Amino acid sequence: MDPSGLGLGGVKAGGPADPLSFVKRPTVIIRLSALLFAIIVFSCISSEGWQFDHKEQKEVCIMNGSSTACNMGNTVAVVAFLAAIGLTVGEYLYDQMSSIKSRKHFLWADIGFSGLWAFLYLVAFCVMAHQWSVGEEPPAGYGHSNIRAAIFFSFLSIFLWGASSFLSYQRFKAGFDSAFGGGIDDEALRNEGQAQGGYQAYQEGGYSEPPFSQQGGGGSGGYDSVQY
Repeated sequence: MDPSGLGLGGVKAGGPADPLSFVKRPTVIIRLSALLFAIIVFSCISSEGWQFDHKEQKEVCIMNGSSTACNMGNTVAVVAFLAAIGLTVGEYLYDQMSSIKSRKHFLWADIGFSGLWAFLYLVAFCVMAHQWSVGEEPPAGYGHSNIRAAIFFSFLSIFLWGASSFLSYQRFKAGFDSAFGGGIDDEALRNEGQAQGGYQAYQEGGYSEPPFSQQGGGGSGGYDSVQY
């Protein structure tokens, strides 16, 4: 079964997409959620993830002073934000792709990128959580809630991007089976069954008896003798 309702065959190419049904697709819901979580992560880190250190006379990351933790969390979230927008637009244009090869390339790109970003979110989550746990509490609790939110939504983003990659793979697999004969089409089976049933009825109803069987059956093989 196609998780998103559209395999490689999808709807007719160039057909108009219903905005309501488009937004309800599982892949679109996941990407919009990933986009929202990315905004939360980089907003939290950018707003209160850095604090000016008077001793060093520069801004330092409040997660144990590790600039790697802040920069990694910000970078992963910003790229995820842009990618979520791009993949959502690609999902909308997917309906208008007339080439199966183009649809296959889009799905493979989605599978690869989503899987990679799930892994990078996992790395960013581990780094930020570790540095935050071993570091000292910022003075007056500065940025405490923001960093916790950034770590929490980074953790949730792991599953969102992983689910996006999995659903795209399922859609690719279902569409590949349908497009290249790896699966069985129910409608084709019904049509085949109807054709076989009609052929049997034709045999039984049209030629139930041998032709000319009702004519004379003498020793002459059914032919009347000719009188001279």
